[in-house]
Amino acid sequence: MVHKKIRILIAKPGLDGHDKGAKIVALALRDAGMEVIYTGLHQQIEQIINTAVQESVDIIGLSIMSGAHMPICKKLIKDMQAQRLDDVKVAVGGVIPFQDIAGLKAIGIAGVYPGGTPFEEIIEGIQNIVSEKT
Repeated sequence: MVHKKIRILIAKPGLDGHDKGAKIVALALRDAGMEVIYTGLHQQIEQIINTAVQESVDIIGLSIMSGAHMPICKKLIKDMQAQRLDDVKVAVGGVIPFQDIAGLKAIGIAGVYPGGTPFEEIIEGIQNIVSEKT
């Protein structure tokens, strides 16, 4: 059986200027056999969605250090639903307080990885999210 490589878009939405963690996670995902597309800093939600469509990704991974994860994720999910992108899942990592995890999952975020989450847990989580959608 041939397994297709997971295609993941790593995005830094908004004005957050810290991308070292996103780049390190992107390398770990690449080393785990995934195809990683990194958008760079200061991406607008519309840009993230457009890139996800153009690149035919399986999952969008947001890296958010600014504390604005709830409004950013709500807007992304709402805009993805409006464009009927139900087949693309979303995960978020960064500075995410544990008390916000349930709220993020309730709005449709498939995986939440607060700072300090081991790479193995992120990799396995992404693999599980993508395997659940097929």
